[in-house]
Amino acid sequence: MDELIKTTPHYVRIAPGGALPDVTPFAPFKAIVVLESEYSSDWQNEVSNWLVASGCRYMMAWGPECSSWDDSVDWADIEARDYKEDDSKFVMTTWHDDESLESVFWYSQFCAIFSCDEQELRKALILHVSESDREAEFLLLFEQSRTLAEREPD
Repeated sequence: MDELIKTTPHYVRIAPGGALPDVTPFAPFKAIVVLESEYSSDWQNEVSNWLVASGCRYMMAWGPECSSWDDSVDWADIEARDYKEDDSKFVMTTWHDDESLESVFWYSQFCAIFSCDEQELRKALILHVSESDREAEFLLLFEQSRTLAEREPD
């Protein structure tokens, strides 16, 4: 499987209501939004708009109420495209409320490898919505997820 496009993960922790860093140098990128803190719907919409404006082309959400992120990023994407169909800017979205985080990391590496307009997505932002830092743990789990299919029973 090493002949597939290799994804480079980048960990970004944001505290709910906190400042959003400049992640445009990673564009185009895929984002795994890991939800571990409570947040307001206004802040969620702000983050969704920021993701789309920053160059996110594929967003995967994991954690409590993660399906709402599928909707909020979809709306941010539609608004950013001025309600026009334009595959060159379309943001794919998924939510993973019944899977392990390791499974979502695996999915990001082996399924979410192209944007809708077939750009390779080699960079993944692990966007951790939390008050606490888990960078080392998440980066290790991301790397470990590469072999998940070999370790899971059929």
